[in-house]
Amino acid sequence: MDVELKSRLEGKAKCLGHDLTSQEFALAMDAEDPLRSFRNLFHFPKRINIPEANGDVTESSRDPVYFSGMSLGLCPTTTKDLVCSSLDDWANLGVHGHTTGIFPWAEADLCVDEQMAALVGAKREEVAVMNGLSVNLHLFLLSFYQPTPSRHKILCESRAFPSDYYIIESQIQHRGFQPATSMICVQPKSGEEWIDEGEILRVIEEEGDSIAVILLGGVQYYTGQLFDMAAITAAAQRKGIIVGFDLAHAVGNVPLHLHDWNVDFACWCTYKYLNSGAGGIACAYMHERHNATVKPALQGWWGHKSDTRFDMDNEMDLEEGVRGFRLTNPSILMCASLKASLNIYHQTSLEELRNKSIMLTGYLEWLIRHYFSSDSPGFSSQSTIRILTPPQPERRGCQLSLCFSIPLSDIYEKLSLAGVSCDKREPSVIRIAPVHLYNSFEDVYKFVEILRGILQ
Repeated sequence: MDVELKSRLEGKAKCLGHDLTSQEFALAMDAEDPLRSFRNLFHFPKRINIPEANGDVTESSRDPVYFSGMSLGLCPTTTKDLVCSSLDDWANLGVHGHTTGIFPWAEADLCVDEQMAALVGAKREEVAVMNGLSVNLHLFLLSFYQPTPSRHKILCESRAFPSDYYIIESQIQHRGFQPATSMICVQPKSGEEWIDEGEILRVIEEEGDSIAVILLGGVQYYTGQLFDMAAITAAAQRKGIIVGFDLAHAVGNVPLHLHDWNVDFACWCTYKYLNSGAGGIACAYMHERHNATVKPALQGWWGHKSDTRFDMDNEMDLEEGVRGFRLTNPSILMCASLKASLNIYHQTSLEELRNKSIMLTGYLEWLIRHYFSSDSPGFSSQSTIRILTPPQPERRGCQLSLCFSIPLSDIYEKLSLAGVSCDKREPSVIRIAPVHLYNSFEDVYKFVEILRGILQ
């Protein structure tokens, strides 16, 4: 465990007068958490509604522990009202809802893009709310990936999210090249779980003249590793490489500064840490320096300038920059749902959220190592747990990926029965994400106590 973080936690426990293993410590941490009221801005699933948890009827009224924010964020309490307001406008205004009402549909994406830009550290005009994540990645690779016989490779991380892998593979094939020779997947070193960023920088330095594009996850979905996007971008651009990031597991999770980092492009979904609902609308970023030179390979009418869009003369008057990549009018219901969550983020800062997140995930790590590491005095379990996520706070977001030494299926089933929502990745990994906006230190304590009971 990171020495400084361990010292902070143990010092905090001493200051509060409670042992780190006690429930009193968790409750005391929650009591002084300046963000604790944000928990009340979200709906938590009830155990009685979760099929996997219903077998234990004696516990059906106890709130579950929700640690699945890296897959699907919780529903804000205001989402229903905002969505229903848009439905009311449809019912009451019909087509006039495009230009009137509290959330005019023709400007639905423009009602959320400024808040979104603030979350990723970009200028408003560098961000567009549009399409789905995979669609946006395809659109940007069609424009940015211009392979030549000598520079045709795309670099990604090993075990990239499957959709990213398929997108890269198909883009390479679309250009007449083969993934076997045009795709570089950087691997962890032997015996390690996460990728040494020094290895990424080495590959960039040694093979950079043949690499056209780098596409990495800002936070690696499987291990939870946070990449140093600023350093990777700077090293790659010195070699003339275009740099893009899939920020699905990073946005809303960690502070981002895309413009200042000089990132070329980035895409992300909004239903994980941004809590917009399953299949919610996605977003994209393109640095303003590309506005005059990079145009969409595929065009749609929402990429047409808004002031002449409805002239209907079939003469494309393309919006400058990333907005020109928009294909069609966005779903008003999706934008309203996203707006509900962005309004919550607007009440605080990612720096404040990040401070809580570091302590929350650090507390989870400390308890896991205390109870489930074979060399720990607190070890009394039938399974050891190895943490696949980097221990340094600056190299991870809120997620920890836990690798069990015994078969996972029975453990996961019992966790579900006890009301724990987490994510299973066969054969041996469970992903846990204590989210700064709505999870508590008591959630972490309860999860570890449930896990101890299962593994005793």
